Amino acid sequence: MLDIPYLLSIHSVLNVPPQDFVTDVLNERFPDAWIGRGGPIPWPPRSPDISPLDFFLCGYIKNTVCAEKIRNIQHLQERITSAIETVTRDMIQKPWQEIEFRLDVSRATNGAHIEMY
Repeated sequence: MLDIPYLLSIHSVLNVPPQDFVTDVLNERFPDAWIGRGGPIPWPPRSPDISPLDFFLCGYIKNTVCAEKIRNIQHLQERITSAIETVTRDMIQKPWQEIEFRLDVSRATNGAHIEMY
């Protein structure tokens, strides 16, 4: 098991960029099996494989989890679990309704460029 606080202290002492630290940890824990920029399985930004729900849900969970300082791995796991438990059916349906609306507008304008706010 990785000792995250220890690794973070090494990271700050060695002055290693955070993305290198994260990449090293992912490579160690999930060799040739993680998805991301610069990873063994590329996943470019704005990938069509990512749904609106991915953007909404990841942001919501991250904001909820990080609303307070994380003390340790167990606390992080508890925060993630409680954040996921707060997600309601309506919260999940709204991003899909929004994409359906945008697709309708795109069809109605024959795919022309539109500004949506």
